[in-house]
Amino acid sequence: MESPFVTSDWLATHLTDPDLVVVDGSWHMPNAARNAQAEYLAGHIPGAVFFDIDGIADTTTDLPHMLPAPNDFAHMVGALGISDTMTIVIYDELGLFSAPRVWWTFKAMGASDVRILAGGGPKWRAERRPTETGLVTRKPQVFHTDFDPARMADFETVRDRSRDHEAQIADARPAPRFHAEVPEPRAGLRGGHIPNSLNVPVSLLTEAGQMKSPAELAQLFADRGLALDKPIITSCGSGITASTLALALQLAGADDVAVYDGSWAEWGSLKDADIET
Repeated sequence: MESPFVTSDWLATHLTDPDLVVVDGSWHMPNAARNAQAEYLAGHIPGAVFFDIDGIADTTTDLPHMLPAPNDFAHMVGALGISDTMTIVIYDELGLFSAPRVWWTFKAMGASDVRILAGGGPKWRAERRPTETGLVTRKPQVFHTDFDPARMADFETVRDRSRDHEAQIADARPAPRFHAEVPEPRAGLRGGHIPNSLNVPVSLLTEAGQMKSPAELAQLFADRGLALDKPIITSCGSGITASTLALALQLAGADDVAVYDGSWAEWGSLKDADIET
């Protein structure tokens, strides 16, 4: 897989390119007591637009930040000034947390060149690079979607793969949640895991907050029993960490990886979903 990352040096050099758009894809856990949009307004990389993970989503469901319909996505990101042919550089203010979810969303919707800023906002700020405040508005663009269904798995698909074993299911939640030893942080969800799924709560990042090397990642996944040459479906609490896991798997050499969009927020809420503890 070609590296999806760009360095802060590269971005600083290309920041004003007319065919490049910077996207702040920050999102925080509900219990983090942080507001990503307010933080964006208080300071962001110059020219960056804000991608609201909870807003650019399917509003017809109670499940959190599910993929919107392609036409709805096209309308919303087009209004942000993003076209499908631009170079899209995504970052978040935790270094590498929610940016992979935005990367995966754009890739699933057919964007041709999507990158992630290595080290994200923290590295950019640590290097004393410029920031600006307030809302950035860009000229609206046309985003032509070309949705790739192979990148996304729904409940029925995951249920079937759980039963027929034709794909591996990798759950990124911490082991105590996977084994139902602690309550789920979202109210109303049962504890446990999808039958025949593997727990993969591995540390994907270096101490500097950047993705580990492909070789290191491949070894981590091998230690967890994942075969990179077979189909894999990633899952987590609500599809955020599952996207980071999908990115890491592809970097390690897996070429058939889908994200279970509903993840445990969906599976754990359904009374007819089989659960193991």
